Amino acid sequence: MDKADVVIVGAGASGLMCAIEAAKRGRRVRILEHANRPGKKILMSGGGRCNFTNYSIEPANYISHNPHFCKSALSRFTQWDFLGFVQRHQIAFHERLHGQLFCDHSAKDILDALLKECRANGVALDSNCRVEQIEKLSEGDFLLHTGNAELTASALVIASGGLSIPKIGATPFGYKVAEQFGIKVWPTRAGLVPLTLQPDDKQRFTPLTGIAVPCRVSYQKQSFKENILFTHRGLSGPAILQISSYWQPGEALTLDLLPDTDLLRELKEHRRQGSKQKVQNLLVEYLPKRLLQALLDERYLEMTVANCADKDLSAIAESLHNWTIKPNATEGYRTAEVTVGGVDCDAISSKTMESLQVSGLYFIGEVLDVTGWLGGYNFQWAWSSGWCAGQYV
Repeated sequence: MDKADVVIVGAGASGLMCAIEAAKRGRRVRILEHANRPGKKILMSGGGRCNFTNYSIEPANYISHNPHFCKSALSRFTQWDFLGFVQRHQIAFHERLHGQLFCDHSAKDILDALLKECRANGVALDSNCRVEQIEKLSEGDFLLHTGNAELTASALVIASGGLSIPKIGATPFGYKVAEQFGIKVWPTRAGLVPLTLQPDDKQRFTPLTGIAVPCRVSYQKQSFKENILFTHRGLSGPAILQISSYWQPGEALTLDLLPDTDLLRELKEHRRQGSKQKVQNLLVEYLPKRLLQALLDERYLEMTVANCADKDLSAIAESLHNWTIKPNATEGYRTAEVTVGGVDCDAISSKTMESLQVSGLYFIGEVLDVTGWLGGYNFQWAWSSGWCAGQYV
């Protein structure tokens, strides 16, 4: 029977970071990865460029039933700390909108750097290794049964991720481990995911497939201003992905298609000047013609601006500034970037990531009930939570 000090289940972002830090402390670390190679989600992230962190990381960028939980880890291993790692490994990177940081060349640069540090610190990594059973022994160690071996460890770290993108191996493994040891798991759902439309709306808007426009999307007290994209299934684009992590089925979204324009004032000014333009011809300066035709009554589009009454101009502006739509569903885990919900943070130490009720059992990364916004926030949570656990396992 093999013996390790620390066994980490999952060779993703948080698991690799935890392994490096634990091994630096002289711990014998072994990572078990059920896929055929480590870091698959790292490699496919950011269109293959890995949006590895963000210049601006705040606890408010995260969703959790315990909104305070993430503060400790994020403050102890910050975006600047991970940038130090990136720079030590001479990985070229660039900034995009909203402080998002991407590799210049490939996400493989990040994964290669993590694996290099694992090797340098003596971390053992087993791919194609599926954990079939976990036992807690009377002396406190964990006994893990895999398909081809048994091994024991004094510390067990669950870094198995959530349910998003099952085609690269996502499973509910981590949630089942939590439940096995009596730890609460919040219900999970797809986050950072495109939304599908009700049948009538789908028929109405499918002809707009491929159109992208700037928009402010709001749901309850949360709003995001970025592009939305019409697809053959419904709505996508950064603003939709962001709001999808908050949206609940059966609820409506409000979309402002002209977030930087006071359309009513513009229309009234054109009317004051006696504009003989048709409303449609004026509005195509702001939005695509096909979108206007899908949202506005033809009667309004054919009116001349000069002949519009106040109530007509208000109705036109309201339709474009406050378009309300009730999505049918999300596209689900198949296309979701993250999982919302997961292992209850109230059952975990925010300092060490150790279970408060099961000594030696740790949870890090996406398996926890911590979900970041689009833009590098989820990777930073992986680095931060993995680093913190690595100081204690």
